[in-house]
Amino acid sequence: MKITAQEEYGLRCVVQLAKVPQGQVISVKEIAAKEGLSHAYVEKLLRLLSKSGLVHSIRGIKGGYMLNRPASQVNLGEIVRALGAVQTTSHICHQYTGNFQSCVHFSNCGIRSIWSGLTTYIKNFLDQTSLESLLENEYDVSQRLAKRMPS
Repeated sequence: MKITAQEEYGLRCVVQLAKVPQGQVISVKEIAAKEGLSHAYVEKLLRLLSKSGLVHSIRGIKGGYMLNRPASQVNLGEIVRALGAVQTTSHICHQYTGNFQSCVHFSNCGIRSIWSGLTTYIKNFLDQTSLESLLENEYDVSQRLAKRMPS
């Protein structure tokens, strides 16, 4: 599975928003500085997140961005979908680059079931993971997530 730079950096920006106390804002300039990203790129990412209804901006000298809901009520699936999308089986199977016009297995493919299962698992995993859970330290996050992994 491929995670785009837009999804990665957008998620990092949302984590910065989640770190701000509820009802307070953080500026694009502050987010850009904390994440080592350009001001223009952070603005682009926040516009996408704003379009999806996850964040909104406050204008003015003391303006900035804030989450529309508490971090506990935002899941990672929403964020990833706002910034791009988890690849589906359709995306994967239609990106054929072989010598024929389409994949020789297109009409009957056992591999497609693997891609379908993986994408379903990833979507469910992201939808069941709250933004708030990413605010803990790395060790605690990894321990909690390890408990969710199938054995």
